[in-house]
Amino acid sequence: METFTGANGFSLPKLGLGTYKLKGESGARSVLSGIEAGYRLIDTAYNYENEGAVGEGIRRGVDQGVPREEIIVTSKLPGRYQQEAVQTVEESLFRLGLDYIDLYLIHWPNPKQGHYVEAYRGLMEARDKGLIRHVGVCNFLPEHLETIREATGELPVVNQIELHPYFPQLDALEYHRKHGIITQAWSPLARGDVFEQAPIVDAAEAHDASPAQVVLAWHRAIGALAIPKASSRERQEQNLRSLTINLTDDEVAAISALGRPDGRRKDQDPAEYEEF
Repeated sequence: METFTGANGFSLPKLGLGTYKLKGESGARSVLSGIEAGYRLIDTAYNYENEGAVGEGIRRGVDQGVPREEIIVTSKLPGRYQQEAVQTVEESLFRLGLDYIDLYLIHWPNPKQGHYVEAYRGLMEARDKGLIRHVGVCNFLPEHLETIREATGELPVVNQIELHPYFPQLDALEYHRKHGIITQAWSPLARGDVFEQAPIVDAAEAHDASPAQVVLAWHRAIGALAIPKASSRERQEQNLRSLTINLTDDEVAAISALGRPDGRRKDQDPAEYEEF
C-alpha cells in the first residue's frame, strides 16, 4: 500500500482501519478481519474502551503470521489523564497486550485546561522509555502546534482532525504539509451525510464506484489519511478498493467545494471544545 511520510521519516499507509465501537469478541474478529484483508494501520483510543478487543485482534493476526512490525497501532491519551501520560500509556499497553504502541496521540488539546504541553512532554518520555515509537496529536489547531514546537523543539508526526467533504480543512492540510505533519481524518465519510451530493454521485458513476469509495479517494487525492470504521470484511474490502480510484482534478475540486464554514458535524471547535 502507498504511504504518507512525515518529516521524521515515519510512514503510514494511505488508508487505516478505525475501530470506534468495535468491542468484545466481535470487535476482535473485526480487527483480525481487517488485518487479513490487508490493513496495516489500526486506530483505537483509551476512551473507546476497546483497547482489549483491538489488541486481541492484532495478536491473532500476528499468530497467523503477520509480522508485528508490519502493523502500526495507534491509541490516544484522554483529556483527564494529560498530567499522567506515561502511566496512561502503560495502562494502554496492558489493555492491548502489546510490548509497544507505534503511535500515541493526544486526543484533544483542551486548551482551557492548559495541560497539553505537559501531556506532550509525557509522551516524549514514554517514547524515550520505549513504550511508544512516535508522538502525535488530534484536533490541534496551528496555534496549539506552534506552542508545542516552542516548548519542546519538535512537532508531532501526525495530527488527526475532523475532515470530510463538508469540512475539508484545506488550510490545515497546507500547514501540515509545510511542516511535515501527516494529516489523518476522523469521521472521513461524515457518517454518509455527503453521499447524495452531486459531485460525489457523478464521480461514483464515472468511476463505477460507491459514494464511500469516491470520498475515500478524495481524501487520498488531497493528502489526507482516512481511517474509516468498518466492522465487516465486505465493507473493509470495499474501502480498500478506494485505493484504486484516481479522481480527476476537477472531481477533487468539486468535492472540496462542498465545504462550508459550519461543516463540523457536532460543532466541536478545538479552540473551545473539551473532551475528557
